[in-house]
Amino acid sequence: MITIDKEMVKSITTLATVIEARDPYTGGHTWRVSQYAVALSKAAGFDHQGQFIVNLGGLVHDLGKIGIPDAILKKPDKLTDNEYLNMKQHPQIGLELVESHSIFMLLKDAVYGHHERYDGKGYPNERSNAELSPVARIMAIADAFDAMTSTRPYRKGMPLEKALSILKEEHNRQFDGKLVEQFINLGELGKLDHILGHSGDERLLLSCPGCGPIIDASPNLKDGDHLMCPSCHGDYIAHGSGETFEVEWTGKMETIYVPRADLITVNNFMEHVPNQVDAYDYISK
Repeated sequence: MITIDKEMVKSITTLATVIEARDPYTGGHTWRVSQYAVALSKAAGFDHQGQFIVNLGGLVHDLGKIGIPDAILKKPDKLTDNEYLNMKQHPQIGLELVESHSIFMLLKDAVYGHHERYDGKGYPNERSNAELSPVARIMAIADAFDAMTSTRPYRKGMPLEKALSILKEEHNRQFDGKLVEQFINLGELGKLDHILGHSGDERLLLSCPGCGPIIDASPNLKDGDHLMCPSCHGDYIAHGSGETFEVEWTGKMETIYVPRADLITVNNFMEHVPNQVDAYDYISK
């Protein structure tokens, strides 16, 4: 049984959301990964403790990106081979960041294993499926699916159907086949729709005309409020449009984008943090 230091959990999840906010094109990524992972863990029969572990894992899996230079993290084009090698260091950096924490056992598989593959050709340690914990296998699917369906500077996000078809092609190759089948079923039943394109509960990403759907809207957003695109720094006015908003450029540009913690996500998560977790059925030994 692992005792949970709740202050430690709040500190590390808050840090994770700030690290994510450095990259204007990954707004809401950790929230979405955590939600996809929880949905898949439920389908796979995880109990509440297992679901908590993957929820936490989704929020913190990219902690290691704190060590990736801005020039690489924010590059508007595809990475060169050398830049990609640098980016591939983030699981190891993340592992070193959390290895002295009291909840290390709950963090390590998500932080270190989310880019490993079923066939052993992933990174950083080329572990095959038999060596990967259930948490790492679920995190790999959730992270890859969000990467495919999210907009980047050099491409639009894929439709759900296309991303699911790629997961199917990669079952028992890049991803655990049984988990892929369960995830595809969730997608086909519409049980991922409330996560796709959102940055939090009922927080649909708004579209900058030039940069795409990357503007994080506050749940308290009102008609006429101002928003800034985190990429181009344009100043926009929100206009109500059905259940969401459209944005109109004011003709002005803001000068500074300051990465901030997503305290809404963190506080919502903290409401469900248990005092203790029996994690050993879900993590690597």
